[in-house]
Amino acid sequence: MNGTSRRAKAGFVSVISLVAALIAGCTPNDGQQPAPSVTEPHVITVWTTETLPDRMAKSRAIVERFTAATGVTVDLVGVPAHRFNQIVSSSEASGDLPDVIGSISLGQVRTLAANGLVNTELNTSVINALGQHTWSPRALELTREGGLQLSVPDSSWQHLLYYRKDLFAQAGLAAPKTYADIMAAAKKLDTPQMAGIVAANKSGQAFTQQSFEHIAQGNGCEMVNAKDGITFESPQCVAALAFYRDMLKNYSVPGLQDIDTVRTSYFSGKAAMAIWSTMLLDEMAGLRTDTKPSCPECTSDPGFLARNTGVVAGLLGPDGKQPAQFGEITSWTITKDSDAEPARRFVEYVMSDGYADWLAIAPEERLPVRAGSPGKPAEYSDAWKTMPAGVGKQEPLGKFFSQDVLSVLLRGPEDVKHWGIIQGRGDLAGAALTELPIAKAVGDVTAGTADPKAAAHKAAASLRSILGSVK
Repeated sequence: MNGTSRRAKAGFVSVISLVAALIAGCTPNDGQQPAPSVTEPHVITVWTTETLPDRMAKSRAIVERFTAATGVTVDLVGVPAHRFNQIVSSSEASGDLPDVIGSISLGQVRTLAANGLVNTELNTSVINALGQHTWSPRALELTREGGLQLSVPDSSWQHLLYYRKDLFAQAGLAAPKTYADIMAAAKKLDTPQMAGIVAANKSGQAFTQQSFEHIAQGNGCEMVNAKDGITFESPQCVAALAFYRDMLKNYSVPGLQDIDTVRTSYFSGKAAMAIWSTMLLDEMAGLRTDTKPSCPECTSDPGFLARNTGVVAGLLGPDGKQPAQFGEITSWTITKDSDAEPARRFVEYVMSDGYADWLAIAPEERLPVRAGSPGKPAEYSDAWKTMPAGVGKQEPLGKFFSQDVLSVLLRGPEDVKHWGIIQGRGDLAGAALTELPIAKAVGDVTAGTADPKAAAHKAAASLRSILGSVK
C-alpha cells in the first residue's frame, strides 16, 4: 500500500455476500446484449483492497448491476491491504483462493504471479476481447512479464510536481520539466515569505521514498537491475540525492517535511512548487471538509489555487534518457483456481459496462488506463473529466482545473515507472517500502548527516540484505 493513498486508513471490512442468481451465457462487452442464459448456477468470490465503507458500497452497486446483467452471483470480500500477503498465503494453503482479486498494486500483482497464483491466459483474453489498443501501452507493459499478462490494469495514480502558474508567468519561467528548470524556478521564486519548493524528507515514511523516486527516476536512477543486482549506488542515484538535498537545503522550508507539511505549505500559499500525488486534486479544489486551501486569495476565492496551479508528470534529469515519474497502476487479476468463465465475464464487465462507475468511486486516484472502447476511443477519458470528486461536497475536477492540467493527468500513465517492477522484483519494491532504507538516505542527506555517496552506499547495503531475505 502506498504512503499517500487514503485506502491505507481503512479498517477491516467483513465479507459482503450478494443475492444468488442464475448465470447468463454472454459477457457484457461494450454494450453487447447477453446471450440466452444457461441453467447451471454460479457464484464467484471477488476480493478487493478497497475497504473504506463508502467505496465498498459503491463497489457493491457495480457488482449488483453485473449480477442483474449476467445472472452471476458475487461474494465481495474486503481484504485490508496491510494483511493482503498474509491472507493470500493462508487462502492458498487452504485451497480457498478467490476467483478474482481487484484494486491490487503492481507489487501485489508480482507477488501473486511469483507464487503461480494468476491465470495469465484469462487475463490476456479479457484484454484481447475488449481491444488491446484501447489500453495505455505503459500500463500493459508494467503488468506483463515475458509476454504473460499478469493482471488487467484498471487505473493509475501518480506523483506530480505542482507549481504556481501565476507566479511562473510573472517571473517569465517555463513549466518545470527538468532538473535545471526546477532548480532555476526554486531559486528565483524563493523568498523569506515563500519557499521555492517543498518536498518530503522525513525518514520512516513511504511518502518520502515515493517523492524521491519521483525525482530520481527521471535521472535514470534505478533501485535494482534485471539481473537482481542492487544499483542504488550508481552515479545517477548519487546525483539525484545531491539534487534533492540542494533543492531542499537552499530553496525550501527548514527542518523535516512530511506528507502533511508539504500539503500545508502549498495550500497556505507559502510554496511555489510541491511534490505530491494526484490525490491532492480534490483537496485543492476545496472538495474535502478536512483539508482545504488557506492561501490569502483563497479566503474570498476558494478556487484560486486550483485555477492557478499547473502540473508536470514526467521529469527529466541530466543523466536521464526520458521523462519519468513515480506512480502506481492498480489491477484486476483472475486467479489460477477461478471459475474461469464467470470470472472472465466479471473482469470484462468492470472494464467495459461498469468501468465508468468504477473510476467514479475516486476519480482523483483512479485515472483511466483504458481511454475508451473500440467504437468510442475517448469514451472513458471524457467521462472521467466530468466525474464528481471529493468527500461531502462533490464537483467534477474539470470545474476547477484547466484542460491543460486534465490532459497532463490523462497522459500521465505513459511516464509511470516503479522501482523493481520491470526488473521483476516487485517483492523487493514492496519490502523496500516497508523497511524504507531510501527514505533514510533522503533524510540523512537533507539533514546534512551524510553525503549523497555515503547515503547511497548505506541504502544499497540495506537493499541487498532485503533482497536476500525476499529471495
